[in-house]
Amino acid sequence: MDANTTLISRINNREAVIGIVGLGYVGLPLMLRYTAAGFRVLGLDVDAHKVDMLNDGMSYIEHISADSITQACQAGFRATLDFSRVAECDALILCVPTPLNEYREPDISYVTNTADAIAPYLRPGQVVSLESTTYPGTTDEEIIPRIIHQGLTVGKDVFVLYSPEREDPGNKHFDTQTIPKVVGGATKACLEVGIALYQVAIDRVVPVSSTKAAELTKLLENIHRAVNIGLVNEMKIVADKMGIDIFEVVDAAATKPFGFTPYYPGPGLGGHCIPIDPFYLTWKARAYGLHTRFIELSGEINQGMPEYVVSKLVDGLNDHGKALKNSKVLVLGIAYKKNIDDMRESPALEIIKLIRERGALAAYSDPHIPAFHGHGVYDFVMDSVALTADAIAGYDALVLATDHDRFDYGLIAENARMVVDSRGRYREDMGNLIKA
Repeated sequence: MDANTTLISRINNREAVIGIVGLGYVGLPLMLRYTAAGFRVLGLDVDAHKVDMLNDGMSYIEHISADSITQACQAGFRATLDFSRVAECDALILCVPTPLNEYREPDISYVTNTADAIAPYLRPGQVVSLESTTYPGTTDEEIIPRIIHQGLTVGKDVFVLYSPEREDPGNKHFDTQTIPKVVGGATKACLEVGIALYQVAIDRVVPVSSTKAAELTKLLENIHRAVNIGLVNEMKIVADKMGIDIFEVVDAAATKPFGFTPYYPGPGLGGHCIPIDPFYLTWKARAYGLHTRFIELSGEINQGMPEYVVSKLVDGLNDHGKALKNSKVLVLGIAYKKNIDDMRESPALEIIKLIRERGALAAYSDPHIPAFHGHGVYDFVMDSVALTADAIAGYDALVLATDHDRFDYGLIAENARMVVDSRGRYREDMGNLIKA
C-alpha cells in the first residue's frame, strides 16, 4: 500500500497523531478542533511557560477557556518542548509567526527555524502543512528543500501542504471548524492527503492547484481588506474636512444590495495579518521587477492614521485652551480590535507613543489587558486604569482607540472633558466629542 493511502486511512480512522507546532492564536484553536474531532494531539512549542500552562490545564489567551484546555488534556493532549517527538506524529501543522523586520521586510526565521527543528525527526508516512502567512514560494523554497535534505521524497515519503490560517479571534459567528480551509499541495498525492487531513476537522475544504496559489490566496484576502480600509480611512479625512460624518456615509452606502462592501475607518491597522501581509507580497514582487504601488499606497495611509488621531487630539485641546504637552490623556483600548486581548501591531500603542513623545502624560484603560509591560519601540510600562466617574473626569482628554463592548460609554460621555472618537462609537454630537 502506498504511503499516502496508508496515511489517509490512518487519518480517516482517527488513528493519526496530529502535531501542532506553535501554540498561539492559530495553533491553540486548531489543537482544540482536532482534539474535539477525536484525534490525539501533541503540541510543540519553544516557550516553556506556555507548555507548562497547557499541561496544567490553563490558558494564556482570553477567548480560549481553561476548561477547554483541561478537556483537551483529559482527551490525551500534551504539550512539549521536545522536538524529537516529531517522529511520533503522522501530521505536522506549522503555526508559527511571520512578522516583519525593522526594514518592513518579511521575517520568516520562525518558519525556517521550525523547519530545521523538525527535519531531523521526519520519517516516511508523514504530512507537513505550513499555515503561517507568507509570500508565494515559501513552501517550495524553504520547507521542501529541508525535507529533501533528509533523504525523503516529497509526494512519496512525506507529503507537503500549504494551508493558510484564517483565525479571527473573538469572532462569535465563525470558528476554526466553520471557516472554509484552503489547501494547496506540492504534488497531486500531497493534495489528496491534505484534503483528508483537514476535512476530518473542518466543515469545508477548498483545494487549489499549488502551494503558491494557496499562499497568494491568503495574501489577497488580507490585502483586499488593507486596501479597502486604506480607502475608507482616506475618505474619512476628506469627509472630516467637508464636515461630513463618514460613518453615516458608509452606513448609507451599505444599503446598496450589490457592488458595495462596507469597511469602516479607524485609528490604523492592527493584528497579525492585515498590517503585515501586504508587505510580504510587495517584497516578493520586487524579485519579479514589479512595483505594487496600489498596495504600498494603502499601507502608507493606514500607517499614518495614528498621527491623524493625535492631530485631532491636539486640535481639540487647543480649542479648550490647552496644549498637548503636560496634558493628561487616557487612551481607551490597546488591543488591536474590540473584545480581545491581542495587542499585536495595535495602532493604540503607536498613539500612546506619539502622545508621550509630545510631552503629554499618557495612560490607558482596557478591560481585556490589565497590564502592559512594554516591547520593542513601545518601551513604556503601564497598568490599566479602572473607569470610574472620578477617574474619567481627571483626564484632559480620552482617546477611544478600541471600542470594547465592556466600556460604559454613557459613563464616559457624562464625565469626560473631551472624547476623541476614532471608531465612530458616538454618533450624536455631545459637546465634548471630537470625531477622529
